[in-house]
Amino acid sequence: MAALTGQCGQPAASMGGMAVTRLGRNPMYQQIADALREQIASGELAPDAKLPTEAEMRDQYGVSRETVRKALAQLVNEGLVVSARPQGHFVRRRRPMVFRPQAEFRKRPYSPEMDAFMTEYSAEGREPRQEIEVTIVEPPEDVAKRLRLEPGELVAVRKRVRYLDGEPFNINDSYFPLTIVRDSEIMRPEDIGRGANEVLAELGYRQVRTLDELYVRMPTPEQTHRLDLGPGTPVGVHVVTGYTTEGQPVRVAVTVLPGDRHVISYERQREAPNEDA
Repeated sequence: MAALTGQCGQPAASMGGMAVTRLGRNPMYQQIADALREQIASGELAPDAKLPTEAEMRDQYGVSRETVRKALAQLVNEGLVVSARPQGHFVRRRRPMVFRPQAEFRKRPYSPEMDAFMTEYSAEGREPRQEIEVTIVEPPEDVAKRLRLEPGELVAVRKRVRYLDGEPFNINDSYFPLTIVRDSEIMRPEDIGRGANEVLAELGYRQVRTLDELYVRMPTPEQTHRLDLGPGTPVGVHVVTGYTTEGQPVRVAVTVLPGDRHVISYERQREAPNEDA
């Protein structure tokens, strides 16, 4: 890696075409992180590629060990690099999940043994699995408000963590008024091949419309733990409230999507113009 001359003859170093100089506008650790990020974005540092060692970067840039570590920590926090001590730092391999909210009401079952998540991602050659827990709780305030529950009313919640290739990819927690689902399959901590929405329909509560809300924020400590998130990883939160023909809310589903593991894909179709208008 060639050494360059910075402004006013000050020494500078180049990494992937980006100069790093003590006279730069940003701190040295930031410039080093920017240079490495550029190499990752361009493909010069490919997924799984090993980054230069801390000693090599100290020599190249003439900086302290602490400066190099701050640069690497920034890339780790951004989800671009993973630390695998003592081997070193490596470019993170990304294979995001495509999250398709509009697929929820497609006809089921996809196969007799597996639900939608398991079927779709198995077909892609990946290894999906789920952990399911069912509990009876007092709902969070925002869920109770969406379900129009009276104070003290309980809900059944199906808590799921979905994994791909051994990594936790997202959380899907579905809340149902307990009075509706108390004696149904929804109370069992196992896959429902035809889907919980169809179970609700069989109970007399078919959902005919939903309200979708999307939020982007930092995760709660519980979500960080359940998803094994690295520092600085934002999440998308997709909240779906399902309503019957009579307008009764019967389900609130909260899906938490780590920003470094998902692409959210919506499909929209233009409605035909009303010729009578």
